[in-house]
Amino acid sequence: MERRIFLAVFLSFLVVYAYQALFVPAQPPEPAATTARPQRGGASSAPAPVGAEARPIPAEPAPAAPGERAIVGETSERDVVIETRTVRAVFTNRGGRIKQWFLKQYDEDSAGHSVNLVPTNVPADTPLPFSLRVDEGGLTPTLNNALYKATASGNQVTFEYEGVSGLRVRKAFTLDPQSYVVTFTASVQQGDRTFNPYVQWGPGLGDIGATKSGGSFFTGNYVQPPQAIYHTGEKVERITAAKVAESPVHEGSFRFAGVDDHYFIAATVNPGPARIEYRSVMLPATTSPNTERQLLAQTYHFTQPPSNIKFYFGPKSFDVLKSVDAEFVRAIHYGIFAWLAVPLLGALKWIFGFTHNYGWAIILLTILINIVIFPLRHKSVVSMRKMQALQPQLKAIQDRYTDLKVTDPARQKMNTEVMNLYREKGVNPASGCIPMLLTLPVLFAFYSLLQQSIELRGAPFALWIHDLSHPDPYFVTPLLMGASMFWQQKITPSTADPTQQRVMMIMPLMLSVMFLWAPSGLVLYWFVSNLWAIGQQYFTNWLIGPPVVQAVRPPAERKLKNAGAGRTERAEKRS
Repeated sequence: MERRIFLAVFLSFLVVYAYQALFVPAQPPEPAATTARPQRGGASSAPAPVGAEARPIPAEPAPAAPGERAIVGETSERDVVIETRTVRAVFTNRGGRIKQWFLKQYDEDSAGHSVNLVPTNVPADTPLPFSLRVDEGGLTPTLNNALYKATASGNQVTFEYEGVSGLRVRKAFTLDPQSYVVTFTASVQQGDRTFNPYVQWGPGLGDIGATKSGGSFFTGNYVQPPQAIYHTGEKVERITAAKVAESPVHEGSFRFAGVDDHYFIAATVNPGPARIEYRSVMLPATTSPNTERQLLAQTYHFTQPPSNIKFYFGPKSFDVLKSVDAEFVRAIHYGIFAWLAVPLLGALKWIFGFTHNYGWAIILLTILINIVIFPLRHKSVVSMRKMQALQPQLKAIQDRYTDLKVTDPARQKMNTEVMNLYREKGVNPASGCIPMLLTLPVLFAFYSLLQQSIELRGAPFALWIHDLSHPDPYFVTPLLMGASMFWQQKITPSTADPTQQRVMMIMPLMLSVMFLWAPSGLVLYWFVSNLWAIGQQYFTNWLIGPPVVQAVRPPAERKLKNAGAGRTERAEKRS
């Protein structure tokens, strides 16, 4: 009975898992990024002011009028490069915006090119990060197309512009030298009038490494495409790009708000009361229909002109996010078992400090986890062995009542007789199921850890496995995992009848197919865990000896002595 309960729970998990794998659409890969990008014009969208009714996003305004002459500015377009320990930021003096944002510690491909989080191959009328827009539509083209005077010093850069019309604009960026935080300040004035500009962020994110995990519809379960994400202090909300149009505008006092994908995030942190609007942007196909990608653009509007507003533009690394804000770590979607996944991540990184290889760190941590749950698994196997030994007697009892309907009161006698048999033999029908159920949180937490943690991105293991976040290119480890599951199921005690046992043998085949496109780090964990379970099963079999099957007594030798006392006795009948 308890075996069936456990299998029901496990199969329920597989049904949910298979639904996600089969029906969640995969994110098609983006074309290879180029180091040079075409110059793009100004902003394309802006939400209504805070507290106002949401308005449709207007079309991209035309470039600045040629009659506008700069008093403070520059005569030619140029790039300004700011480098820190973590990023290489390329600004353009046209509009004073970010043109490229390279993460030094994360490679985009095997050639060693750094990830650029500003997407390339986008339409020319899409805004660059930190584009500005004001309600006076005639000023917006100048804000994003004028050639600003750029002044760089250390990790700071300032852009200033003043036109003959009296328009004065100042934008200041300060990059955290040890992190991925950009502190942004902007002021827009014309004469004695001060504007509260919208801060626009073009479509993102630009990481293409996370989308190269298979090329099959199965990969949709392992790769998270760009989505809207915000935290208002109560819970983290996530909205897929396909559903953004249903609710594009969100207002509140955000702990953080922005756009993230599987491994990276672009968001404002602790901005105070603000309004954010999302817009879906479809990148056109450039080489084939399969290269089209759906990204998200975001626009921020604060209650006051932006002053020292913090933006995070980097990886979803737990330690880095925590250093920015304690709640920011919730951007990593570990699910309901985050409370367990976080310490497991700490343990994995601690082991990595000794092995310097995340593949071996996964193997060692898997062994340590299985050592901890050894007593629970041992107790479950022993209980299952006892239940297996009682199966002939249980079946004999059930056969005597097989002709009775379920609603027949006489069937209560069968339940009483079964419980008496359990008491007589000292068997708890739940003791084989509950210990294994207690291990499921560890399984799910480690699953989420290996699927979401950026530490495995680009991490090599050995031989042909060069990236633990990508599938095994030759499908060797998934096939070995399936074989180990088949082996484990063959030697595990079961209370199911032979027909059910044969049907359950399909499970290893199903999991093998589903894991063909799973990250190799996840498959490695499952395979090592299976090997440990097989070894423990043989050890337990040796420790408790071979199963002793109870002989079924003929019905003539049975009688129910005292159902209330919970005991049965053998009738002393002799022929």
